[in-house]
Amino acid sequence: MQDLLPKTYSILIISISSPLLIGVYENDMLIKTISTEKKTSEILLSALTDILNAHEISKIIYTRGPGSYMAIKLTYIMLKTIEILHGITCVGCSGFGLNNNQPIKAIGNLYFIKEKETIMTKKYEQPVHAPFALPQSIHDLVLDEESIPEYVLPAV
Repeated sequence: MQDLLPKTYSILIISISSPLLIGVYENDMLIKTISTEKKTSEILLSALTDILNAHEISKIIYTRGPGSYMAIKLTYIMLKTIEILHGITCVGCSGFGLNNNQPIKAIGNLYFIKEKETIMTKKYEQPVHAPFALPQSIHDLVLDEESIPEYVLPAV
């Protein structure tokens, strides 16, 4: 009889733009997608509570930037609380890894761009449509050593 691998569950959260995307992964393969136009503050905690009640989550990955600073802050605070209370590892990844390295909306007509390893802002006269997508597998997703938010612009 062949040994079966134990099931491991992970969550990937893309909260740096709209729609907010949440993926549930079983053994690194996407099994459930949540997509909503609601604000992070309105939906993320209840969505995470539902997922945590349905699955034994071992890791949560979130886009730690660049993007909406408020969404990044809220997501980070919620995930750090879950990490402390439930012992679930929380790690970060770059938003550029989930939108084919396309520009990410900053403010007004400014967008974050990544050239080599440097993130900067660039002005675009026309809006850039570069949607984010949950990968079918997170096996090869590049995770950051840091889980703290990545703020590219200084606070004003």
